[in-house]
Amino acid sequence: MAGSETTIRGAGGNHTSAILDLVPADLLDDRFGLASHRALSLAETFGTPLYVMDEDSIRYRARRYQAAFRAAFPRVELAYASKANSTLAVLKILHQEGFAIDVASIGELEAARRAGIPASDCHLHGNYKTDLELAVAIGNQIGAIMVDSLDEIEQLRRLQPGQIECVLRLAPGVAPDTHHRISTGQADTKFGFNISDGSAEEAVRASLAAGLNLKGFHCHVGSQLLDPDAQRGGGEELAKFALDMRQRGLFTARYLNLGGGIGVRYTEIDHPMPVEDYCQLVVQAVIEPLQASGYPIDQLTLAQEPGRYLVAETGVTLYRVGPVKQTPVRTYVAIDGGLSDNPRPAMYEAQYDVELIRQGERAQWDVPVDGPGAVFGSPGLTKVTISGRHCETDELFRDVELPADVQNGDLVQVFTTGAYNSSMSSNYNRFTRPATVLLRPDGTAELVQARETIEQLFQRESLPKDLQ
Repeated sequence: MAGSETTIRGAGGNHTSAILDLVPADLLDDRFGLASHRALSLAETFGTPLYVMDEDSIRYRARRYQAAFRAAFPRVELAYASKANSTLAVLKILHQEGFAIDVASIGELEAARRAGIPASDCHLHGNYKTDLELAVAIGNQIGAIMVDSLDEIEQLRRLQPGQIECVLRLAPGVAPDTHHRISTGQADTKFGFNISDGSAEEAVRASLAAGLNLKGFHCHVGSQLLDPDAQRGGGEELAKFALDMRQRGLFTARYLNLGGGIGVRYTEIDHPMPVEDYCQLVVQAVIEPLQASGYPIDQLTLAQEPGRYLVAETGVTLYRVGPVKQTPVRTYVAIDGGLSDNPRPAMYEAQYDVELIRQGERAQWDVPVDGPGAVFGSPGLTKVTISGRHCETDELFRDVELPADVQNGDLVQVFTTGAYNSSMSSNYNRFTRPATVLLRPDGTAELVQARETIEQLFQRESLPKDLQ
């Protein structure tokens, strides 16, 4: 179970060990969730759809990841993959917790800078970086550039990045068990230099010839990994390549970045591995082949780039229920959002846990906390499809259980929406993007991202005079 009125933290939150110590770590559901009265108050104050993030939850997960990685290896670096959620407040919180910030565009770099984070604490990613992007990054003394192609090596040679550190992104040829659209480590990928066909070695030689300040190697095999097998395989291939480059006298890497990818609990059937076990197993896969061959691991730094793990379970989305429509096949419950504020169901067939909240009714729980897994005393539950407002099929959440008397005006709380919801939102059908509220440690709610207005939708547009 998850949440108090704001959150429960698996290591001693508001409801402590008497309950939590009985639950295996990989089964503990410590997702953030809103109590009913809190959700109703936030919806009334800020409107819906509404993204709600919990600061305590973000800081707890950041500290837990830091501790887990440091326990596995003495010299580590952690960077937050800001594509997951680039809200300025989220960036600042994670930077305060010791994370560098991964950016993949000028916009994401500017977001970090506006959050008060120096470019020197950022890493620039991307399979196609323009001269302008590289020039801005170099001019601001970016912390590292993750180099993705031979063309980019030539760009950097021309732009003369000086002592800015460069890291080669490699494709280790590992296919993870995840959705194909978030699988990036296989041989057939747009990202990085393939190890097996010799492209990675060619990139090392080209980087050295171009005079780049090459620091090491990077790989990222995919996202939402519920077990570490693919990440271990990618890390092992990265280590073997580093060892091969050293043994041939070409280059000794002092930095190996294992990417991100650890999965989270979207529904109650998801059981991600505890991050402590995950870090131990992944680091073991990298270090063992290096130790066996005498690699100077005392001079090596290991890095990871979590994104989803840090923020997905720390956020929920609130929607207002609209028309409820019974068809011969199913019941459709329309809500005041849709694929423009959560495109993941349409893109990845993503599933979520959903809870109905209504005025004057509190959910009854099997433990005295709020979060996913509500059991309502009455009426009985029924399966419905929750649909969005867009002019598409827009089936957000199919076959979810809600009280049978769900009606217009109720609220819906969707769990695990802190990652890839706000950052992937759009204006499809000219919808305005939702607001984001941050729940502070003192219990207050602060607006950190205003709801987009109709006027803002049209600020980029103009009508030619002869069409006016």
